[in-house]
Amino acid sequence: VFGQVFYGSKYELKQARGTFGLGGTMAVMYGQITTHEPVKIASSTGGKIHEFVMNIDIQNNRANIFKHTVKENPTKWRGTAIEIQMDGDYSRIMYRLIEYLKQTAMVVPYADITYVDPRGRLYKFERGTTKMPPLPESVLPHPHGVDVETFKRLIATKKAKNMKDFMMDNFQGVGAITAERFLEMAEISQKTKPKKLTPEDIVRIVRTTKEYNKFKRPIASCLSPIGEELLETGITKELALTEEDYIKVVTRKPSTYLGYPFIVEAAVVTGRTIRKTHGSGITLYRFANRIPLLFDEGSGVIWKAANKNINWKTYRIESDTPLVIVVHICSTKIPYKSVGKEFMADQPEVEKEVTNAIREAARGVRGFMSRRHRIAREKRRLNIFNKFLPKIAEFSARLAEREPPNIDKLLSLVSADIPEVEKKLEEVPEIVEESSE
Repeated sequence: VFGQVFYGSKYELKQARGTFGLGGTMAVMYGQITTHEPVKIASSTGGKIHEFVMNIDIQNNRANIFKHTVKENPTKWRGTAIEIQMDGDYSRIMYRLIEYLKQTAMVVPYADITYVDPRGRLYKFERGTTKMPPLPESVLPHPHGVDVETFKRLIATKKAKNMKDFMMDNFQGVGAITAERFLEMAEISQKTKPKKLTPEDIVRIVRTTKEYNKFKRPIASCLSPIGEELLETGITKELALTEEDYIKVVTRKPSTYLGYPFIVEAAVVTGRTIRKTHGSGITLYRFANRIPLLFDEGSGVIWKAANKNINWKTYRIESDTPLVIVVHICSTKIPYKSVGKEFMADQPEVEKEVTNAIREAARGVRGFMSRRHRIAREKRRLNIFNKFLPKIAEFSARLAEREPPNIDKLLSLVSADIPEVEKKLEEVPEIVEESSE
């Protein structure tokens, strides 16, 4: 993991965590080329602890292990610890680094993350659950997502007697009838051997895969969404939410763009804690395959969906309402727009799903805000009765020359108009008090 660069397979699809898939190795390599110091790694699955001192043989793409020791593990510690020396401007990047770890802990609430910085300060993000999302499965590529180079490599490495068998064996959702109809549309004989195809034939086949609309939808079992329960656990833990806050989490059904399956998950959070920690307005957290996207926030499709596509007043949310929006997109191919892979392109299918996910979560917030407004209204009404009803009763009794009546029962009937669920809320949050002024 830390001593060799891995390359993904082009012949099967599966969601993988990692922007480039080179995170651990690249960190080791960067430390090596800037300080020429080896890294120290300790790892255990509960048995003995294995400790390594190593660096990377860059030319041969393999690990140089200088020292390997095995120690007893009386505490049954499980996990991996790594120590790297590298050059960098820590003062400038410290906030971003801690924020990256915090956001990572938000979407992997089943992980314990401990970080000791260059100044000796310890940051610990404890797990909030032991549950984990299901692992993604490996599936064949979908015809809509194949390109010319991938098609050529499949021909070179896969064995098939003819093009009909080739299409059925190497692409998901392609049966005998579909293969026959597709090849007919591409003007390729079913009996043609794959290795006999000309470059022009391959280009024509790939173009036809984009035009043929009878393929089945891509399989979503290759994806591993966080899930509503785990995402709510992570957000609640890292944002320190209380009963005074409201959170609504939504996991959308699988969808596709250009033959690649994807799932959008979104959460909308509001309340007193959010006002204290984030201030007013929208705070956006963006994730792709559980990777926090910290930079270029205003350039991506998620920002567009949250800030331009939604009329927040529809959900009783004003511009100064404290609001946190969390959006996670998982896919076998994230539609990044730049080499830096910090924001996603405006793919119409992705934009639509992100917008709908936020809207679905916001509907829950609208109900929450409506209840809060109603509580505030009922409490103001009750305060008026408490203030004036005793005086009305007193003066009326004097005029009638009778004893003042007991109005406690009447006041209890007035307060009973507030539903039991709402009565449990002892005070109205600031966001409601301000808007109701």
